This record gives sequence, structure tokens and C-alpha cells, in this order.
Amino acid sequence: MQQAAALVVKGERHPLGIVIDPAMPAYPPRYTQLQVVQPNQHFITDTTQLFGWNASYNDDVLQMWLGTGPQLDGLGHMGEDGIFYNCHRGADFSAITGLTRLDISQVPPMVTRGVLIDMAKHFDVASLEAGQPITAEDLRAAMSSQKVAPREGDVILLHTGYTDAQLTSNPDLWASTIPGITNDAARFLATLNPVAVGADTWAVGAIPAIDGDKLFYDHIVLLKDHGIYILETMNTGRLAAESVSEFMFVLGQARLKGAVQMIINPVAIW
Repeated sequence: MQQAAALVVKGERHPLGIVIDPAMPAYPPRYTQLQVVQPNQHFITDTTQLFGWNASYNDDVLQMWLGTGPQLDGLGHMGEDGIFYNCHRGADFSAITGLTRLDISQVPPMVTRGVLIDMAKHFDVASLEAGQPITAEDLRAAMSSQKVAPREGDVILLHTGYTDAQLTSNPDLWASTIPGITNDAARFLATLNPVAVGADTWAVGAIPAIDGDKLFYDHIVLLKDHGIYILETMNTGRLAAESVSEFMFVLGQARLKGAVQMIINPVAIW
């Protein structure tokens, strides 16, 4: 934490969560629906009977899947053959009323060094192509040329430029296929022992998976096998544009007991 604080030199800050628009696409059948309501105000012209003074107020009701938009995937999100992180059996903790283990409320605050690996810069493009794989060799080469050296306990973010390029202009393409890491690249990132790995796409792994890879298996490598959290749909464009490769990363997610995932807005400070 102290080393991360030492990275704050300019006093700049940037939200890493994109704006969640209820109309934006999400992985089916996920959705977001927001309603703004004025409870107990309907047909009342004088609200003094409610509060003793003529108040006006709005409340909101939200129906959504927490795995929508900028999000944190907890360790109870994905497993293999019914087994999750640390050999926990899904049948033992996956109640319909909420996870009884590995839930979001147990994720500690993250105040650590964040590093950005700019894959768009590495390939000399504004945005990677739909479905373009990022291999372990690509990551090593980008880290070397950009002088990015992740340390144990860091948050590693990948910038592909894909969300900036496609979310607004081509939402159907954005929601159906994304560039991302291969299964082997996930294993390489896990050897760096970060606390979390994320990207500016709605899943860190390439979709569709390359031949020989398993779809979404990066989640298994990171979450189940290594206890590394996943950060999705991160807003990395400004960091890439200003060549910010290391920064202080701060996240304190909503601690909803039993939740699998959580919408988030981490902050990069440098």
C-alpha cells in the first residue's frame, strides 16, 4: 500500500468503471433495468403531511445482474466439475439465497499498485480485432517494450481499445466477440501472482477461443486455480492515451453478502 501511494505524483485520478447504460448489451440473459420513483408522493400536491415541510424527492429501484458492465468476479463465480477455489464444492455453498462461502463481501479492499499493459500499442493499432488472441508471448513482448514489470500483489490491466472502439458504434459486435488472452496467457499471468487481472472487455479471455483452448477457461485458471480476482469492462482508454503504465489502484466494492459478482468503479491515481 505504501509503495502504491508513492506512485501518486501528479495528483491525477481516473474512474476505471465505464458508465453503465441500461440499454447497453450484456452477456445473455443479463440485463439492467432502472426505475426512478417518488414513493408516497403520487397525487399529493402538499407533502408537508409526510415530513412536516413541502419536500420533493426521488428514489430508485434497480433490477440487474451484478455481472453487467464494469465488474468484479469473485472466487465463487466459476469452477470446474463442481469444484471451486480451494477445493470448495459448489453444492456445499451455492444457495439460491446467496453464496455461503467465497462471496463478494469477503473480498478485502484493494489498495495496491496497478499496472497497464497496452496491447493496442503493442500491435500498433487503435483497437484489437474481434476475437484476436493475446498470447503469453505477446504479453511478454509488450511488457518488455513498455517496461512494465508486474510484482506480486499488483492489479494487472490489459488495454485492447475494443470497448472504446465498438461499444457505442457496434454494440452487437462488442457483445458477441472480443479480443482477449489465451488459456496459456492466463497461466502466464497467474505466475506473476497479482491480486487481480482485468481488461477493457467484458471477459478477459478471447471470444471465440482459439483452436485447442477452452472458452472462458481463463476464469478457471485465475479464479479457481490461483484465487486471482477478475476485473471486466475496465475504462483504460485514458491511461493508454497518457501512457500511464503504473498507478495507485483503489477499490472498495459494495459488500453484498452472498453475491457472486459486483458492479464496480475502481479509481486509478497517479
